[in-house]
Amino acid sequence: MEAEDEWLLQSLRLYRDLHTFELQAPTRVIEWARGSRVCVAGYGQSGGNEILQLIPPPALQAKEAQGLCPERDFKVECGGFSKRPVYSLKPVPDTSLLVTSGPPDSSLQVWQVSAEDSDVIKSVSTIATENATGQPWAKIATISARAPWVLHGSTLDSVQITELELRKNVYTAGSLCREELAGLAFLDGSTALLCCVRGRLCVADVRQPRGALTALPVPAGDRWCLGTPCAAQGSGTGAQPVARLSSRGLLTLTDLRKASEPLASATARVPSPGSGAEFLCVSWAPALQGCLAVSGFDGTVHVYDTQSWDGSGREAEPIFVHKGHVLGGSGDPALVTVHTWHPQKPRTVLSAASDGSLHVWDWVQP
Repeated sequence: MEAEDEWLLQSLRLYRDLHTFELQAPTRVIEWARGSRVCVAGYGQSGGNEILQLIPPPALQAKEAQGLCPERDFKVECGGFSKRPVYSLKPVPDTSLLVTSGPPDSSLQVWQVSAEDSDVIKSVSTIATENATGQPWAKIATISARAPWVLHGSTLDSVQITELELRKNVYTAGSLCREELAGLAFLDGSTALLCCVRGRLCVADVRQPRGALTALPVPAGDRWCLGTPCAAQGSGTGAQPVARLSSRGLLTLTDLRKASEPLASATARVPSPGSGAEFLCVSWAPALQGCLAVSGFDGTVHVYDTQSWDGSGREAEPIFVHKGHVLGGSGDPALVTVHTWHPQKPRTVLSAASDGSLHVWDWVQP
């Protein structure tokens, strides 16, 4: 307990706020939903995985810092059960719908968050995809620019957009490549960005019912994940750079308007590069210029300021490292499964780990 006690003492000077919560089961999704709610979900293989909508701690909605708070500051507002693991979850903007995906195939599950007089998240429908059986689980993104749409696919040749209200296919990617996808995102109502596990980026014009993909140069490395800035939602390909993170810790920033070579690159300070890629996560801060966070290598979350990066790829010094998930557990060390930024508070991050811990933290600016 000495290391944990020391960390708690350090927390008094390192953090403006620190909140911890113990989930019944670990989650690999943290998503902001309507009304500043937070959605999490279990990813166990045995079935009966909870999907929960949580009310954040009051301090997260306060303008002033509230100091260190005890555990169980989150409140469960409503929930439901999924028979399959939830590997991805996305709220549909301007609706009360959630879309989830997970093994053993690439189908999607649609959920309804019930009205205020109910605490149930109920299953509404399943979106079955062609040749879904045996395919990797689908990556998903949602938007409500014209109608509630979900962009989904497990491989480059399976990417499509489904209109949720009519259950109608409105776009199919014109590709014959079966490379597995690492992530995808809407850049705006007309453009989608796809990232393959080997790092290749493709841009799709979704106004074409069967649109060709524009492929961008492939970086060197193993498996990759994708991070698009929140500002990109609705602002097109001229927005901030796209970030990619490899399983060896290489970070590349790409301006999609000049994609022939990376805008900048650096190497994250990771403990065991190349050890795995299941939980790789990179995300831009929506309210802190040039900052991104990296996790998935161990029980820490690293925050970097990219504004001084160049194309050398040299090791970058993090401006902050959250070590809270490393301490206090028993058995195997906890591994951070996902993190996300608070949409308005500049230095506030939510992170979850394989031991079921959920942390909210706001570090002190040096």
